[in-house]
Amino acid sequence: MRKHILQIFAAISSTFTLLAAAAGILASNRLMYLKKKDEELILERETSAKRYDEVWYANVKKEERWIESENGYKVHAIFLEPHDTLYYAIICHGVTETKVNSFKYARMFEKLGYNSVVYDHRRHGSSGGKTTSFGHYEKFDLKAVVDMLKKHVGPDLVFGIQGESMGAATTLLYAGLRDDAAFYISDCGYSDISEQVLHVMQTTTPVKTSLVFKLASFFLKLRDGYHIRTVSPREVIKSIKKPVLFIHSLQDQVVEPKMSVEMHDLKEGPKALKLFEHGAHAQSFNENTEEYTETVMNFLADYDLLPEGYSRKKLIAFEDFEDKQKETTG
Repeated sequence: MRKHILQIFAAISSTFTLLAAAAGILASNRLMYLKKKDEELILERETSAKRYDEVWYANVKKEERWIESENGYKVHAIFLEPHDTLYYAIICHGVTETKVNSFKYARMFEKLGYNSVVYDHRRHGSSGGKTTSFGHYEKFDLKAVVDMLKKHVGPDLVFGIQGESMGAATTLLYAGLRDDAAFYISDCGYSDISEQVLHVMQTTTPVKTSLVFKLASFFLKLRDGYHIRTVSPREVIKSIKKPVLFIHSLQDQVVEPKMSVEMHDLKEGPKALKLFEHGAHAQSFNENTEEYTETVMNFLADYDLLPEGYSRKKLIAFEDFEDKQKETTG
């Protein structure tokens, strides 16, 4: 009788173990292989919204680069160089997007006298890499892009990094690793991916318990080599000495605005915070383009990071010129 009971308990235990393993693998799959947006649809979206200008892209001075990542694959980047300058902005797109979504920010920085570098995160666009790690491995890819830019421009390079959503988290995690940029812009970034995943899971799925997340976390460590709880920009923010601009839309229901407020409050030294009334997740620029540009310009001006000759007056003249060009071609 006792032997029979032990066999039943063993069978039940094995069943629960198998179910837990299956749940952990499925949940970790959802994170590692998060469904991406269709690349052609991204291009069509940005083109139809006039945030990507095919004529501009065809004519702007640019150079394509394939950059070796220490993670063992190549990162696809484009160096956009409309100006003869040593000022550059590296732009990090959000999860499920591609570098096409970064061109709108490249145009913004162009107005401010900066050249830009846009690139695809691992497992996105044309870059290599099999999994998404929400900033853990991505920060090392960003490091490779920075190193290539330094080699390309030379010792007098002045550069900043702008990131959106996962790109913002990657930007801050990189800054915690190596605080060598002149400035950072964190647009709708999460302060901790564990809290972010739990928030999304509990607000968009029937699963309300943290057990599934704990299983996913365990299997991520086994399968992808990192613990998800280490992806926490909050933990590195105090070590960042350079200026950081935090941007968020108050209507963001994906990454809560309080995360940017929290990081701004934790940041010591030079910093700024801009909360927009309008715009869903990662839509601050799209919904508030002029005010967004002015916010970035003022931030750069406050810390003497605008190239010589660039100011509000220069920006207005540039916009007037663009409007006249559109009228002529339209």
